[in-house]
Amino acid sequence: MLKLKEVLFVFLAFFLSFGNPDRSFADVAGLIPCNQSAVFTKRLDTSVRKLEGRLKKYEAGSPSALALEQQIDRTKQRFDRYSKSTLLCGKDGLPHLITDGRWSHSIEFVIPGLMFLYISGWIGWVGRKYIRTVAQVSNATEKEIIIDVPLALKIMSTGFSWPIAAWQEYVGGTLLADVSEITVSPR
Repeated sequence: MLKLKEVLFVFLAFFLSFGNPDRSFADVAGLIPCNQSAVFTKRLDTSVRKLEGRLKKYEAGSPSALALEQQIDRTKQRFDRYSKSTLLCGKDGLPHLITDGRWSHSIEFVIPGLMFLYISGWIGWVGRKYIRTVAQVSNATEKEIIIDVPLALKIMSTGFSWPIAAWQEYVGGTLLADVSEITVSPR
């Protein structure tokens, strides 16, 4: 016959393994959809109330009042977009991005991440191309210090295709420096 402790242990184990502790969001640290978050709604109300309080200080139809009305509309639209999206809000009422590798949350990080990589690559590629271009003129050091703006703008406008240009240089063998050109410390 089972003792009381064993019965309680079995019951507890059964409850913990088959209980229903809000399984739909247990995998994302207790975050809930923003449209179901009371704190998120409270943030919206607080933001709009503050802007409406500022709006009362201005005469209706004045440029300042119109600007505040537009800001109120933009605030409501932003919160509406968040509530209609798949973003999840925390206890602070703010949307949180889930970046743990699950494809169901990939749009929250992959697209901004790829945009960051593309833009930072573009900046690096354009800078590299500018330095390589001015290295061929007689006053190269001066052009590195005092940027030749027309030349830099011309290079910047062609830099948007940097992934293709980088691949072409890699295949052509001009992207990477030769081992003999790399300086090594004499230590």
